[in-house]
Amino acid sequence: MNIQEYFSLVFTDYTLRTITLGTAILGAVTGMLGSFAVLRKQSLLGDAISHAALPGIAISFLITGAKDSNTLLLGALVSGLIGTFWIRGIITKTHLKSDTALGLILSLFFGFGMLLLTFIQKQPNANQAGLDKYLFGQAATLVESDIWLMATVTGICFFVLLLFWKEFKILLFDKEYAKTLGFNTKVIDILITSFIVLAIVLGLQTVGVVLMSAMLLAPAAAARQWTNSLAKMVFLAAIFGAFSGVLGTAISASQNNLSTGPVIVIVAAVFVLISFIFSPSRGLLFKQIRFIKNRRDLELHKTLAFMYHIAETHENTSHPHEIKILNNFHGFTKGTLKKLVEKNYVTLQGSTWSLTNEGFKSASNLYNQLTKQDE
Repeated sequence: MNIQEYFSLVFTDYTLRTITLGTAILGAVTGMLGSFAVLRKQSLLGDAISHAALPGIAISFLITGAKDSNTLLLGALVSGLIGTFWIRGIITKTHLKSDTALGLILSLFFGFGMLLLTFIQKQPNANQAGLDKYLFGQAATLVESDIWLMATVTGICFFVLLLFWKEFKILLFDKEYAKTLGFNTKVIDILITSFIVLAIVLGLQTVGVVLMSAMLLAPAAAARQWTNSLAKMVFLAAIFGAFSGVLGTAISASQNNLSTGPVIVIVAAVFVLISFIFSPSRGLLFKQIRFIKNRRDLELHKTLAFMYHIAETHENTSHPHEIKILNNFHGFTKGTLKKLVEKNYVTLQGSTWSLTNEGFKSASNLYNQLTKQDE
């Protein structure tokens, strides 16, 4: 099946429609909430939470003995929240920094989770098969009830985001100012973090523990390159996340033996790469173009200032001078001289040049500016 056939079947085939809707909703909610994680400089938080959710999945299975996805995700949510509050406690109650706390909780919970999974696999229980899908994800296991759960959680997140938009925004950019206004910053912070944990837990079944942090951060990182507005960034991150889910699912379905989760993450990474290169304000390509343009403008201005220094030694500022005099100036090029002529700053007559009145005035201003900078 190629990609064209996929898009023609997505509206009629139950499995394809379910997986596509699920990955699109997951991409949208993780992109939306990931924007806050990126701007709060908590990028590693997503990685720590996703790994911290693994023991909860294993413990839920050990208690219930059933592989019900809602029960397992509830256990993952509880475990993820415990890991998150442990991280907060370590940061606030000890002298350890956030990266140390994140690394400690990530390794501790993931190691404990793997220990429990190994223990479960050695038990004589047929239901244990398939628990390892939560490590790398398996989007094909999504059913309609999972989609409704994702849609409901996304709707709640969106509603809360709109309801507390002002509070989230103030806390994000100026926590101390939020305190002076009387906002309970601790409650708001816990609310944001809890929704991030919820979004991560939702994606474990689709993308898996290992790759979930990329799903949280990649759309937000891509969106950050295109705008300075928080509202636009959240919107763009949701769009990038949804498109990553749909395109990743399409590519995975059109090829044999391609896991959906890793392909979605790769597509999201492509969005990040494109944004890093082609973003008009922050993109590497446009930065290089602006750098080259600024360097050429600087060479032009310095050449004009050098010409002014020569011309001011004569009573007649339009006195002609040999072009070879300019060879003594390091920044001079024939292209620079041509641009000066095009701007009507300089006139050429054979092998001589002379400043125009307009060129002399502009050069006088530039020369004075350069002199002040040197001082």
